Formats: sequence, C-alpha cells, structure tokens
Amino acid sequence: MSARITKDRVMTMRYRFFLAALVALAGLMPLQQTTLADEAPKAERIVIGTTASLTGRYAEFGREQLQGIQMWVDSINARGALLGRKVKLLHYDDQSKPETSARLYERLITQDGVDLLLGPYASDLNMAASSVAEKHQFPMIATGGAADSIWQRGYANVFGTETPTSAYMDLVLAFAKEKGLQRVALIYANNDFPREVAKWVRTDAAALGLEIVFDEEYDQGSTRFGELIKRMGAADPEVIIAGSYLEDSLAFTRQAKAAGLAPKMLAFTVGPGLRGFGDALGPDAEGVIGIVQWMRSAHLPKAQDFAYRYKRKHGYNAGPHAASGYAAGQVLEAAVRLVGSLDNDKVREQYRTLKGRSVLGHYRVDETGKQVGKPGYVMQWQDGQRRLILPLDLAERPVEYPFRP
Repeated sequence: MSARITKDRVMTMRYRFFLAALVALAGLMPLQQTTLADEAPKAERIVIGTTASLTGRYAEFGREQLQGIQMWVDSINARGALLGRKVKLLHYDDQSKPETSARLYERLITQDGVDLLLGPYASDLNMAASSVAEKHQFPMIATGGAADSIWQRGYANVFGTETPTSAYMDLVLAFAKEKGLQRVALIYANNDFPREVAKWVRTDAAALGLEIVFDEEYDQGSTRFGELIKRMGAADPEVIIAGSYLEDSLAFTRQAKAAGLAPKMLAFTVGPGLRGFGDALGPDAEGVIGIVQWMRSAHLPKAQDFAYRYKRKHGYNAGPHAASGYAAGQVLEAAVRLVGSLDNDKVREQYRTLKGRSVLGHYRVDETGKQVGKPGYVMQWQDGQRRLILPLDLAERPVEYPFRP
C-alpha cells in the first residue's frame, strides 16, 4: 500500500510540475494579434512591435490604444499589403510598468527581430521604451506619449503624434482669461505627464496674468481628496485644473461636489474624455471639461469613417486613445510607403520630414521629433454626451459657463 501511495504522489507531483511549467511558459508568450499575416513566411510579411498596458493602472487606456492599432492593421491587410507584404502586429502586455516595457522593447528588437516599432501608452512608458529604441538606433512612434521631456534628451529616434503637454491647457486658460477669471487652483498626480502639464500651466498662467492660488501634487492612484478639497476651498479658486487620469478625476469630481466646491470652470487632462467618466458619474459629469487628442466631431480626415468602423467592431464609440493608436499606424504606413523601404535610416528621416494628416489631425514634428502640427481639443460633458467646445472654429456647441456644481 505504501508503495502505491508513493507512486501516486510521484505522479501527482509530476502532473503539478507539468501544469506549472505550462503556466510559466504561457506567461512568456506574447499576447498578439492573429491576422492572415501570421501564416505568411517572414520574407512575405512586415512585423510591427509594440507593448500595451493590458493590466495595471493604464489598462483601460492601453487596451483602447491597442484596439486602434489593431484596427489599422486589419485595414491595411484588407486593402492589400504594405510594400507587397502582409502586416503582423506583435505585442506584449507591459503591465503599465516602464521597466517592463523597456525590457520587452529590448526583446522585440533583439530577439523577435521586428521590422518597425510603435510606442506604448503613457509618457513614462514611452520615456523608457524610447531609450531602448535610441540605444539600437531604431525609429519609434511615441504612440501614447505627450510629455515634452520625451523630446528633451537629444534622441534622434522618437517621434510624436500627440499634442505635447506644453500646449495642453492653452485653450482652457485663454478662455478663463477671456471671461475675466483670475484665481487658478492646480492639482496633479505625481507622474511624468501630469507634472509636465502642471509646469506649463504655471508658465502660461503667469504669461496671461492669472494667479495660481493653490498648487499641490498627490499620489497617482489616490482617490481620497477630502482634506485637499477643504484646503483648496479656502483658497477660493475660480478655475480648477487637474493633471489626472480616470479614477482620480472621478473621485475628485464626486468629492468636490459633495463638499460644495463651486469653481466657474473644472478641467481635467485625461478622465472626462473617456466614456467611462460619464457612465460612472451620470448627471454629475455635466459641465466638466476635459482635454482630448481627438473628437470625431472635429472635422478631421476620415474621423466619421473611423468612428463608424470602430463602433461596428467593438459595440461602443471610439475614444481618443483608440484614435491615437490608429493614427500612429497611419503615420508609419505613410513613411514606409514614401521611402519604399524598411531601412531604419530612411524611415527615421521620413518621420522627421513628413508633413501630412491622420485621423488625429496634422502631423509635423520639429528637429527633436516633438509634434508641433496638431492642436489640442477641449470637450465638455453636456446632456450626457461629450461635446467639442474649443477651439471655437471647430466647436459643435458653445461652452456651458459657468460650471454648475
């Protein structure tokens, strides 16, 4: 009997070891898009590498950006090919961690041998990924990065498609000045992108003669703002600007309204542009302002077509991060078609000199690779919908002013 028990235990241990090995192996396998290109020999396909935040703090944004890239891949393969070859997208989950993204870009370049690169979501991840691309002299589109610091390191291989942080709040502050407002409260998460937005808000507010009456950083991921709101209220701000993401913008809005905080304008960077903001807040979202990289109502090329196809595929409206992913693919496609090659040096030079339009708007970079051709867009929740309000020449509705808590 004891021999039988011993044999069963050995078999059980072997089985468990086998399962553990499978799980470990699965953790190393890329979560990648399956397309017709997967079946083609390497000489007959073009492999594009990226990482996506499918888990972690950026998961909602990263997933939407990836869906935009995947939609572009589907489109180009349906239209035929790129340089006569099918396109394959190879991507890994970077878990919303810069160090993980950097390690995976190293793998994409040195082990997977990808032909072209698209950047991840978020400025801090693009900072890490672009350092790897620079080391290997491999040109990369910074798909979801807007922090100016990405382009202040003297790198030659990172190119932006989004409005940089230095221009993020221009239209909001100019509108506040036009309305005669003076007192601005500024809060921001302790991360690269929000910190840079805050830096430029200080600079632009001073240039416009506005006073920063409250200025405070908070931990990214924080959802408790009661004490901060109390101190902010004592400063009596007319305008509140927050460098935020989704969960913190939701929490701040709820708690500010509960506390009776009553600014004339309430503006966030990222949160309000997502459909989840309105879904979560309902009527409490009314009047809240957000900065977005894209709106389908902004009279941008093929915006309505992109929005229609995205909703048909996913069952809900495209957000700005999906458009950023799709636009990055468009820029990559334009550059490769123009040079007729995958040569890194030729593609890099084309990214640098290219002038054109994507679903995001104009593409034109300066000598550092920073995007200078595209303005930002300001939206506001009105009647349960995201409405484009600035710039005025593109607005679908006037600004609802003042903000009513």
